[in-house]
Amino acid sequence: MPLLKKKYAYLFPKSFTDSLAIAKINDKDEQNLYKETQNLYSNISELETQLISLFKHIKYYNSKFKTPNVVTMISNIDYDSRVIYADSLMLISLDVYLGKEHEFYSEYPKYVKENNTKENIIVDVANSIIDKQLLSINNRSFIGKMIHEGKKMYLLDMYLPSISDKLKIGYSEEKIDWAINNEVEIWKYFIERKLLFSTDTKLNKRFLDNAPFSKFYLQSDNQSPGRIGIWLGWQIVKSFMQNNDVSLQELLTIDSEVLFKKSKYKPKK
Repeated sequence: MPLLKKKYAYLFPKSFTDSLAIAKINDKDEQNLYKETQNLYSNISELETQLISLFKHIKYYNSKFKTPNVVTMISNIDYDSRVIYADSLMLISLDVYLGKEHEFYSEYPKYVKENNTKENIIVDVANSIIDKQLLSINNRSFIGKMIHEGKKMYLLDMYLPSISDKLKIGYSEEKIDWAINNEVEIWKYFIERKLLFSTDTKLNKRFLDNAPFSKFYLQSDNQSPGRIGIWLGWQIVKSFMQNNDVSLQELLTIDSEVLFKKSKYKPKK
């Protein structure tokens, strides 16, 4: 125990006594979780290769980026803290990525466990870094929030060029097809109801927060993916980058509403 605490001091706060640590080690549920995680991740060479590639891409666009020390662990399936990044250190909770059909996730909503897969690790790692790189948003309008999230998605495009769009945004094949096929109608809905420049925070839950579907208050809602505002913001940012000669670092600092005006965005029919 002393050697373990010395090596991983950041995992042992003063309040976490040796007796608590030993009790955790001897807990049957913890042991089962560890066993299942080891069954899938006894060899993490594939993940290591992905991390090396990701860090190289980030370094290419941001020379100040420093590769963190990566530690894999189990966290009692702490979904909200699946990846923790703090500049020089990154903690990855492998027990959150045992596969969407794993029995440990049987009580999870489908839209949550959809992303509890090995393939999602590298996306979550990239997102944890992006969240630190992108300045907090001052614009409280719906379009401002959409574009802020769209910038994050565009960074994923640059950092993970070989990863599919559906994996980057966490949609199933059916859900991303719905988004693509209904882009015109989504945009029309936002325009007709004058939502773009609204500061109503209820729009966050309807169109930006993680959810099984977006809330248009229509009969077809359950066919839509959640966070459709993020997906649309992504399309707007893509349009902006196609129509303007700016660097990735310039993209991060440009005002959202200025970006929107210069994007020349038109939904694809």
